[in-house]
Amino acid sequence: MPVDTSEEKIAVATIGTGLYKTELVARSHSLVADEPANVGGQDSGPRPGDFLRMSLASCTAITLRMYANRKNFDVRQIRVAVTSKEVEGGTAFDTRVEISGNLDGAQRQRMLQIAKLCPVHKVLTNPIHISTELLVA
Repeated sequence: MPVDTSEEKIAVATIGTGLYKTELVARSHSLVADEPANVGGQDSGPRPGDFLRMSLASCTAITLRMYANRKNFDVRQIRVAVTSKEVEGGTAFDTRVEISGNLDGAQRQRMLQIAKLCPVHKVLTNPIHISTELLVA
């Protein structure tokens, strides 16, 4: 199944017979996903759920940096930590944002509002539809 990974919105995961190391490609970037040793993996990369949390954290940080730059806010560093847990009816994400810089209360409140507008946050808080198709190799 040749796939053009240069497309803007495609990611490809490939796993062989090894436990559970998976090669990931998105555009021109390669990463590895794996499972911890205590479940049979080699712990050679983040778990799939880690990538989901990292996606929300990085998207939030980038969105905040873009906004701070556009508004000329005095922001030196943005740190976003995301945790998740299974709850009745789904998954709960807890996002904590720490901003270092010289911001007043109104600017901090606006940054909190902007944090909730990152594209990944929007995807995770709206209905998601996933179709899965099995191709014959």
